[in-house]
Amino acid sequence: MKTDTIFYSLFKTFPGIFFELIGYSASEADAYQFSSVEIKQTAFRIDGLFLPSTDTPNHPIYFIEVQFQRDTKFYSRLFAEIFLYLHQYQPTSSWRAVVIYPSRNLDIGQQEDYRELLTSQRVRRIYLNEFDEEAKQSLGVKTVALVVEAEKTTGEKAKTLIEQAQQEVADEAIKQKLIRLIETIVIYKLPQKSRKEIEKMLGLDDLAQTKVYQEAKQEGLQEGLKEGLKEGLKEGLEIGEQRGRLAAVPHLLALGASVEKVAQALSLNLEEVNKIAQSLQNQ
Repeated sequence: MKTDTIFYSLFKTFPGIFFELIGYSASEADAYQFSSVEIKQTAFRIDGLFLPSTDTPNHPIYFIEVQFQRDTKFYSRLFAEIFLYLHQYQPTSSWRAVVIYPSRNLDIGQQEDYRELLTSQRVRRIYLNEFDEEAKQSLGVKTVALVVEAEKTTGEKAKTLIEQAQQEVADEAIKQKLIRLIETIVIYKLPQKSRKEIEKMLGLDDLAQTKVYQEAKQEGLQEGLKEGLKEGLKEGLEIGEQRGRLAAVPHLLALGASVEKVAQALSLNLEEVNKIAQSLQNQ
């Protein structure tokens, strides 16, 4: 599983953790909706996006990027994504960017051309291995820090987190979601171990037999099914819309419209329209 997928699941399920990471109260998440967004007509996808609700328009937009590998072109891509998003969606809110690194030594992107942005209040870089002890008191921050925990101590730390979750989280469904997320992080970090071995390591084999767990699991499955159907429907509609636009291309070309005009009118990539035009010429 990719690291950015873990963080997406983490912030989607527990958005308050993100605001704890940047030094705010977890309740700040109540004013936001979290999603991932693709920039149209490019290969860019922003890892995470916190959009303020209509009731809190004065709150800033937060762009989130998770960077767990060396990339000298990272900042050029990051700011291209942000400014393309601002150009396409024209939001009225201000914006902030948060980059999450496992450690400072991976922050090797070309910085000279973006120094003014990187030293401004708009951009914040977080290094997970540099959290102080006070910050680590939060269960959410501890869960994030588990991603960069040393392999030999991952099991012990995760088990402690699960015990803390069982004591501190009152809502049973949320508790089980958090426990499963912790387990997922351990599976990601210890791929050589089977799921049963990890469940035993974390003390989850006995927990799985309890009635409360089974009820929470069933509720989670139902929620997952609803979310999956919703996302599937959304994806299906997007695919259908794209196919409809592509099907309209030959008709507009036949009416004498230029390739550029067709691409602009249908919000299609110029290359896609060119391919259709060449295909029609060949026929």
